[in-house]
Amino acid sequence: MERSLKRIVIAGGGTAGWMAASAFARFLGPSYAITLVESEEIGTIGVGEATIPAIQLFNQSLGIDENEFVRATQGSFKLGIEFADWREPGHHYLHAFGAIGRPLGLLPFHQYWLRHRHEGGMSSLWDYAPSARAANQNHFARPNDKPGSLPSGVAYAYHFDADLYAKFLRKYAEERGVKRIEGRINDVTVNATNGHIESVTLTSGQIVEGDLFIDCSGFRGLLIEETLESGYEDWSNFLPCNRAIAVPCASVDPLTPYTRSTARDAGWQWRIPLQHRTGNGYVYCSDFISDADAQDMLLSTLDGAPLAEPRQLRFVTGKRRHIWKKNCVALGLASGFLEPLESTSIHLIQTGIAKLLEFFPSAGFLQPDIDAFNKRMDFEFHSIRDFIILHYKATNRPGAFWKRCRDMDIPESLAEKMDLFLSNGRIMRFNEELFTELGWLQVMLGQGLQPKGYSPLADLLSAEQLQEFLSIAAQHARHVADQMPLHQQYIAVHCAAPPQEKRRAMS
Repeated sequence: MERSLKRIVIAGGGTAGWMAASAFARFLGPSYAITLVESEEIGTIGVGEATIPAIQLFNQSLGIDENEFVRATQGSFKLGIEFADWREPGHHYLHAFGAIGRPLGLLPFHQYWLRHRHEGGMSSLWDYAPSARAANQNHFARPNDKPGSLPSGVAYAYHFDADLYAKFLRKYAEERGVKRIEGRINDVTVNATNGHIESVTLTSGQIVEGDLFIDCSGFRGLLIEETLESGYEDWSNFLPCNRAIAVPCASVDPLTPYTRSTARDAGWQWRIPLQHRTGNGYVYCSDFISDADAQDMLLSTLDGAPLAEPRQLRFVTGKRRHIWKKNCVALGLASGFLEPLESTSIHLIQTGIAKLLEFFPSAGFLQPDIDAFNKRMDFEFHSIRDFIILHYKATNRPGAFWKRCRDMDIPESLAEKMDLFLSNGRIMRFNEELFTELGWLQVMLGQGLQPKGYSPLADLLSAEQLQEFLSIAAQHARHVADQMPLHQQYIAVHCAAPPQEKRRAMS
């Protein structure tokens, strides 16, 4: 019996398609024929220009040189996300990557800090976060931890031009045998007996046959939805934003090493600094603002001159009921959409690829493998969904949109997390969900959730021991940040794109 499928067809390019093609070329090798079909006529949606630290693992697994990647994508470094005006107008906080203090005994650092605050201490949690301190100073350097020394506690991700990243990966994949076919898919042929996709037909008449099909066709879901009718879970009741307007603008100094998310009357605005430009967008709910007013608001708050016409996107937050159905797996926007508030769009592509390789099918496409993949992807989407909902639910912002968010019912899984934290500051991370305890901690505190108490085990330290413990943590964070150069200087030395490449990318 033939156990191995041989032909993989990727429908659509962009970030999702070329990430998949690159990973398959790297890990499956020449035994598989990998074909990617895309059309230059179909534009890509580049909302995923900000990432989280897990993207490093993907690039490293491909053997990509980091400096080369940052140069090629006009990239910059990211130490976290600043949330401005989310709790209430005038308030801001940072969801910083990396460590905050150090655990001691059985307790995480923040339990000792909570005791300090309950006893009248005035320090901020972020005083003990090296990445947060560096971000506030516009400093950046890669960690250079040495054996025997205290780890820096710094973690980072990237900002990059998603279109340039796709081009970078296309070159990588094609050099390793991936075949690209230019053209639009006009028709899909399905086997009448088992319901599997057999081939796609292009407008040119060319037929592309395959055994496994990867749907990277964007919101449309050409294969997973229009052909296989996977179904869609609509999460608009939890996340009511349904539109976005995106526009790049000229760069300004300083080049900040963090993404900024600013709450607005009917949603929020992103700011993503790249070497050659700044990415901007307004994610909003059309029930509370018109498209024209949303565009005017966005254009009036840009740091520099706009570099292109604004692009509008319409979406329904949610996910496919079956991300893998029959012999088709959806990636990227074809699998679902969660607004990029916590920069998870590219991570979900990466996770889908990793899980598919973990449960890579034989020619028989056994249902237990498909079910296991879907169960894990469901968990990934749901846990990220809950984390994003938290930002909207816990707020004191005025206005009809924010009142609707504040008053909405939320998933029981999120309510349990919030209740547990409000008691004694405890945070439970389930099944290796994406966001760690430190991520939940920063957003819950930043959005205004204040625990009534703290773990009684934190009282095992004397007052003097507690003060010394906190002081050492603050000194360490300050020392790490102070030793770093300015973010812009670091890029200039290590990975600046040539001036001609900046001009070409801007045009």
